[in-house]
Amino acid sequence: MNKLLLKLAMLPSGVYKNMGADIPQLEALLQVKLMQDDRKPLAFGRARRQKKEQKNSIWLNAFLSLVTGFVYMMPLVSMKDLVFSLWAYYSLFLFMLSFLLITDFSNVLIDTRDKTVLLPRPINDQTLFLSRVLHIFIYLFRILVPMSLPGWVYLSIAYGWPAGLFFVVPLLLMVFMALFAVNGFYLLLLKVAKPERFKEVINYFQIGVSILLFASYYLLPQVMKSAAITGMTQEHYSWIRYFPSYWLASCWTWIFPGTGMAGSTWLSILAIVFPAFCIYATVKWLAPQFARNLGGLDAVEVHAAKVKRQRREGFYKKLAYLVNKNDEARAGFMLAWLQTSRSRSFKMKVYPSFAYVPIYFVYLLFNSRSETNVLQVMVDRKFHLLLIYMSSFTMIQALNYVSISDQYKASWIYRALPVETPGRIMGGAFKAMWLKFYLPFFVAISIFILAIWGVPAISDLLLGLMNVTLFSLILMLMGSRTLPFSTVEQLSNSAGRTLRVFGAFAIIGLFGLGHYLAIKFWMLKPLFMILSGIALWLVWDSYSKSNWNAVKRAEDEL
Repeated sequence: MNKLLLKLAMLPSGVYKNMGADIPQLEALLQVKLMQDDRKPLAFGRARRQKKEQKNSIWLNAFLSLVTGFVYMMPLVSMKDLVFSLWAYYSLFLFMLSFLLITDFSNVLIDTRDKTVLLPRPINDQTLFLSRVLHIFIYLFRILVPMSLPGWVYLSIAYGWPAGLFFVVPLLLMVFMALFAVNGFYLLLLKVAKPERFKEVINYFQIGVSILLFASYYLLPQVMKSAAITGMTQEHYSWIRYFPSYWLASCWTWIFPGTGMAGSTWLSILAIVFPAFCIYATVKWLAPQFARNLGGLDAVEVHAAKVKRQRREGFYKKLAYLVNKNDEARAGFMLAWLQTSRSRSFKMKVYPSFAYVPIYFVYLLFNSRSETNVLQVMVDRKFHLLLIYMSSFTMIQALNYVSISDQYKASWIYRALPVETPGRIMGGAFKAMWLKFYLPFFVAISIFILAIWGVPAISDLLLGLMNVTLFSLILMLMGSRTLPFSTVEQLSNSAGRTLRVFGAFAIIGLFGLGHYLAIKFWMLKPLFMILSGIALWLVWDSYSKSNWNAVKRAEDEL
């Protein structure tokens, strides 16, 4: 499979050569990168099982991509206007590609781990940059092939063999458009920003864009609810001509004339010109000095110590001593507090969740609105309960990623120390996540809820806070009990853990149902508070007393 994808990526080798890349070096770099991807660190005696699990993981990812492709195919099936349905189809794909490039694949472009091997070699900037971009392209292609298969088959059946043959052309244009536009922006930012500040700037940029894409995905369809889905046409939304996804859809007017709006032929030319311009501008103008800028990313910027900084550090220490009774718990608390402030990967995974919850709440609110006032609908339908239990998503995200680190092998220090009960360290980390991330977020939504539902909602907030905390602890017990920053990221996606997470969500659903019944029958609310408090104490006692046999390491899951 890798050999086939490598040949596909190297087909335009003449174009790469004209841009200044060294073709033999480029092909050699790609071969080594693909070879390294297939080699995972194996535990003793577990090589055969790891190889089988890796193969199963590839097929599972392909199946999930295929299922996603059936979802993305819905505009093609439900809309009568061909070009408009293709615009919606390509918009979904561009959203997915941009999201992947911004969140998951940007680290491939700016990876500095191999700089000691490559930078001293006679490799020019264009070759180094193209090797990384084409590496990302190969991964995207693995995702896109099964994902685009349902739409490909449907268009071939509905519009004949010309549509089936032509389908690949705009798809490849779309990949190059997203790939070089996003990475070109990264290179431009690398030129403008100081190398030592680049990763921090790009991290917050990724967070902002991921929030924007998430909001667009859920809220933009609300703008288009004035017409029936099947009756939607491009004439109703002439503004879509300014979207690159419409330029791609306009390409279909080449084989089906008259299906686009006025000027579609000229817009279809942009589908070729824009990715070509992105490729040329990125490789010719932005890629030079890429290696030098890449070498400066690991530079350490030293600043004089500031009193203000020391005072801020003193706050978390005081908090650690205030809420923890033993030294192990205090150490876990301070470690989790500090590392979550420094880890860019943690910020990228967790910070957007604070925006996802209100965005999705607004989406559900407008999906269920009636002819009456929106605020009245919120009050009548007890939407504050939905918001309270949706807030658990932020706590779950924080807890899921507090155990993950790229430097997970450094966790040997836990077992080297004379720690009898590792559950105390995990308990301290749990308190840090609860106080640092969940409690401030819960206070913010509580202010919103009290402003609309008034003082009677206080009891609901208290019961919801107890239930969400209990749910989070149950989730940690049902999952693998891991110490802070002691596991590798790809291991967090195992099928067993996913099933346990779904089981935990069933529990939070039961909590929410019980809370809703408590509103109908007021005498149940104090009873549920007492039961929730007792359960919280029992689960916390079990979690904080976890022994070494219950704690898992990264090597145990390989």
